[in-house]
Amino acid sequence: MSTTNQADALPYAEVIGDPIAQSKSPVIHGFWIEKLGLSARYDHCHVRLEDLEDYLARRRADPLWRGCNVTMPHKLAVLPLLDRLEPIAEAIGAVNTIVREDDGTLTGTNTDAPGFLEPLRATLDKTHLFRMARVLGTGGAARAIVAALAREHFTIVLAGRNPTKARAMLDELDPEGEHHAIALDHFADPTDFAFDDRQGCFDLIVNASPLGMTGQPPLTFDFSHAPPASVVYDIVTSPLETNFLKAAQEAGFATVDGLSMLIGQADVAFERFFGAKPPRGDDEELRARILA
Repeated sequence: MSTTNQADALPYAEVIGDPIAQSKSPVIHGFWIEKLGLSARYDHCHVRLEDLEDYLARRRADPLWRGCNVTMPHKLAVLPLLDRLEPIAEAIGAVNTIVREDDGTLTGTNTDAPGFLEPLRATLDKTHLFRMARVLGTGGAARAIVAALAREHFTIVLAGRNPTKARAMLDELDPEGEHHAIALDHFADPTDFAFDDRQGCFDLIVNASPLGMTGQPPLTFDFSHAPPASVVYDIVTSPLETNFLKAAQEAGFATVDGLSMLIGQADVAFERFFGAKPPRGDDEELRARILA
């Protein structure tokens, strides 16, 4: 009689990172697997940077492994370890999803960009006279966000601890764009800048950094830098209601939390892993499951 665990024989995907215990991806994918009644599973795997190459070598030899989501700090480090990059990942220069092909080769893609835009789509489908985004952070997630916003015709102000790095990122991702790089601490102090008429404009402020995440330093942002009627978006998911979002709400701004992007990017990855569209009509139940 076989002693193989039945779950071990199922097709599976997973999320990798360092750390990884805080990831909500297993809850999201597990919820969809359950709702659709799929014979599959989704796990998390703690992978250190020095073990990344060995991890991918072992997984590419496993025909049950469908791929993985990639979180900090591996979104850039996986690039040279893959067999091919899809155009969106190549343009962004970062991978958040790896798919194992039938022949064992590994394809890197990026679902962060469409996932980030998903909760903004209704507004983006409208016509605007001008679109401006203030993006805080210059890491892997920020790359996807900057690339996505550039494609949506935003003028971007990219703020980082190192403005030179921010400038280089803008020049790499959208060399034809009229974007601006600035020091992150510029936004920490109040400003008396008088914003012009924003009628017909779409202003967006995005925390694309880990600042404000559990265990990380706080994000300091003075909302005198936010034009009237801005949408404030924080991609941090732990805690879900960050101090940045609380301050934005208290100042009267509309907000988007990190679960919106996380669920949106997971939607695209789930279909790639398991060949099925997730049941998005259950998003409220899914949010409750994540927050339980």
